[in-house]
Amino acid sequence: MANQGQGQAIITDLVGSWWTLLLRGLVAVLFGLMAIIWPGLTLAVLVILYGAYALVDGAFALVAGFRAERGTRRSLLLVEGVLGVLAGLVALFWPDITAFVLLYIIAFWAILAGAMRIIAAVTLRQEIDNEWSMGLSGVLSVVLGLILAVLPGVGLVSLAWLIGVFALGVGITLIVLAFRVRGQRSRGTNRVI
Repeated sequence: MANQGQGQAIITDLVGSWWTLLLRGLVAVLFGLMAIIWPGLTLAVLVILYGAYALVDGAFALVAGFRAERGTRRSLLLVEGVLGVLAGLVALFWPDITAFVLLYIIAFWAILAGAMRIIAAVTLRQEIDNEWSMGLSGVLSVVLGLILAVLPGVGLVSLAWLIGVFALGVGITLIVLAFRVRGQRSRGTNRVI
């Protein structure tokens, strides 16, 4: 019974903060479109765009984490948020870092943030329907991180397109999840669909 009570608290957190999921998704989609539309971005502009994206995404994850009840979900959101904010700050305060350092920062952040999303999806699988969207955004993030870590010599244009496609995928899945959670709120039911 205690596990069911914890599950209801998680659902309440998700329903109450659906707008943070939506904002995170919109920011990811905007970032992804900018990276795809302007693939010839200079390294400095790419670093700044990435830094701004990671900082905003991390901040929204922290907001959701602080709003969440104590437990695994809160810890995962706080870790994801701190990693995003730190990665964003490093990129913004040291924009002259090399492409390889940026590449590995992005790869490290993508793998860890993706793992956190996968863990959250598995943890919530008994509490929500269609947790696949959360899990899929995590898988996409991990795949991006692994590709970047294994192929560090990719060109900047390829990197911009890859990051853009990744950000679009994650953004769309977060937007879908946000509207599903919002629908849960308006229906007042006990399950997120």
